[in-house]
Amino acid sequence: MSRLVFKYTKKVLKKVTFNFYLFKKELKKASLVLLPHEYEELKIWVENYINKHPHLIGVL
Repeated sequence: MSRLVFKYTKKVLKKVTFNFYLFKKELKKASLVLLPHEYEELKIWVENYINKHPHLIGVL
């Protein structure tokens, strides 16, 4: 079940890439819902994702 939430969170983050503040808000929500090790994995994913979308630098 938890893995589904992780995948859903990534899907949502990809959809709100256009807006820094929405992206940050969804990332905050993810920190409350995901397990600690999943959130750490998500942070690594976000760091790599930011390379493709430089307007998101500073979101972490």
